[in-house]
Amino acid sequence: MGTQGKQESNQQASASGTGRRALLGAAVLGATGTVLGLSGTARAAESSRSGKGLKSLPVPTIIGHRGASGYRPEHTFGSYQLALDLGADIVEAGDLVPTRDGHLVCRHEPEIGGTTDVADHPEFAGRKTTKVLDGVSTTGWFTEDFTLAELKTLRAVERIPANRPHNTLYNGRWEIPTFEEVLRWQDEQTRKRGKQVWIYPETKHPTYFRKLGLGLEERVAKLLHKYGKDRKNSPVIVQSFEPSSIQRLNKLVDNPLVVLLSGASSRPWDFVEAGDPRTVADLVTRAGLREIAGYAQGIGPTLDLVIPKDAAGNLTTPTTLVKDAHAVGLVLHPYTMRNENPFLPTSFRKGTDADAYGDSFGAFRTYFATGIDGVFTDNPDTGLLARADFVNG
Repeated sequence: MGTQGKQESNQQASASGTGRRALLGAAVLGATGTVLGLSGTARAAESSRSGKGLKSLPVPTIIGHRGASGYRPEHTFGSYQLALDLGADIVEAGDLVPTRDGHLVCRHEPEIGGTTDVADHPEFAGRKTTKVLDGVSTTGWFTEDFTLAELKTLRAVERIPANRPHNTLYNGRWEIPTFEEVLRWQDEQTRKRGKQVWIYPETKHPTYFRKLGLGLEERVAKLLHKYGKDRKNSPVIVQSFEPSSIQRLNKLVDNPLVVLLSGASSRPWDFVEAGDPRTVADLVTRAGLREIAGYAQGIGPTLDLVIPKDAAGNLTTPTTLVKDAHAVGLVLHPYTMRNENPFLPTSFRKGTDADAYGDSFGAFRTYFATGIDGVFTDNPDTGLLARADFVNG
């Protein structure tokens, strides 16, 4: 999913990487995955929701963005597993892109030069190329040029080492997971933990891949059907930045579906390809939201659509998006809260170190107060503690 971010209290705001690792270590209690101080939080949050499917989730829902990517390289089983251990309500297990032989794998983008060690494999040096991806010239290695067997010889690395040098410790430890492996992992973890594990995959660049003969939606639907996870109350929410991808999925599966929304002036790429002049600003009007509610159950807006920032990067007045979306029955799961200073609104930053944590607890509280139903975060433990403060405060 998209980009932004948040975390940390005043006490840890200027903490070193060692301090953050100590905090993380203290949060996890053995194999049970129970997080210190969160039992009351979970009870308080869960008491506000009853029912099946989406209605069974605590509010605000804490969604582990690409796993617990604040602490492990994203879209690896190490990151997914840690998100569960830290108590995330949902794991965003799967930004889905295809291989040359039609398998779905979990990478943030089809270009994998920044998230794998492919550049260290001389046998793949000739695969480096330049392509136009959704109108942007992009140079690197692309999943659609590799078979699954070839991709399995690669290992994941940290995507933003400048902000997360501590995550580079885990470079090379995990391979690229397939979506089918994620679905099996979900069942295994549900059995082991005695609690339903939820996942939140995304179709990435679906128009681009359909033009290559690698349509994503049919492949997603086939696997969801195979594992009995294609129903209204199935613990799999599917999201996409392209409304037509969600409309297509709406005809193939009964899962809860979410339309992701980028900046207000941007246009979904399927709109560009179809000659539809509308922008995201049009989609977040009341009429636009009513249309989305005809085929989806929620929206995933960038946080700036909930509370815009001024030229200095400070939060301004919240928009009416939460109220307007709720009025047509849509849930809102904005993205992305991160702990590090560069990803926080200016007034919540502490110091100037790009690797230091700012006052993300304050940022979480501000966004929760708008009435959002949940949030994507790279730091699920911080999100859960922030929810405890908000729900019990």
